[in-house]
Amino acid sequence: MEKTEKRSVLHMLDPMPHVSPFDINMAVDAGFEQIFPYNNVQLEQVNGLVQDAIFSRGPAGVKRTGIFIGGRDIGVALSMLEVAQKAMVPPFEVSVLADPSGAFTTAAALVACVEKQLKTHHGDELKGAQAVVFGGTGPVGIATGVIASLAGADVTIVDPFNIDVALEKAQEYNARCGATLVGTYASSDADKARLLSQADIVFCTAKAGIQVLNASVLSDATQLKVAGDVNAVPPLGIEGIKRSHNGEPLLYAVNSPGAVGIGALAVGDIKYKLQNALLASLLATETPLYLDFRAAFEQARKLV
Repeated sequence: MEKTEKRSVLHMLDPMPHVSPFDINMAVDAGFEQIFPYNNVQLEQVNGLVQDAIFSRGPAGVKRTGIFIGGRDIGVALSMLEVAQKAMVPPFEVSVLADPSGAFTTAAALVACVEKQLKTHHGDELKGAQAVVFGGTGPVGIATGVIASLAGADVTIVDPFNIDVALEKAQEYNARCGATLVGTYASSDADKARLLSQADIVFCTAKAGIQVLNASVLSDATQLKVAGDVNAVPPLGIEGIKRSHNGEPLLYAVNSPGAVGIGALAVGDIKYKLQNALLASLLATETPLYLDFRAAFEQARKLV
């Protein structure tokens, strides 16, 4: 009897009450035939779940098996990824992708899009650039800051209310990821204007439907080159940037000649392609992959 190839399986581990429907849809579109979501997963349960997944399929089956780690906390997701990797017992190894709250793929897409426009319009690189991340203490903001920092930018992450939160997040992810983030807060337009006055790059990763930078604040920027906004819900995060913008002039940055903007749809297009490619790579590889924001940014650079 002819031997048939085992069906592809993705186990989706999530510490939250529900696995994201977005991620499930993405896994289907990436080619996984069987998808099994696990909610309320605790860190101490990851080792057992992973070993149950790898020992039950044999060496041929593990190549058709992947693990996805979701959730809302990027620190928890990184810890789960680390535990999952340590749980492997060669030759019983499967590939693992961590993308909590879509933060790694969204941040990687955002930074890659900004990097491209920085090179295209200004001939500059991320290395040495002064970058500010508004909404910088949320999952996408932290991931954006870490990616940009590791690429050589001098990055300040901004909390809208609390400097202690910003300082704690900067310290935590500097220690964890080798970044050099600086934390601060900006609760007023004057605070924002002060930060913008020295910025080459702005990343806006604040909550949907909140305008962070208005026309008046943008006019205080004197060396701004590129601003990217991931907010797709009106009002958008940066006044003058439309969702479809991808290198169009930044309308209200009147004292920063040549400044351009990137909107949520341009970032989202790369994010979608990126998550699809990373999920598909779990099945395509002969060598197990353990993918986080680093792999996401490497692939995003190829896609832009």
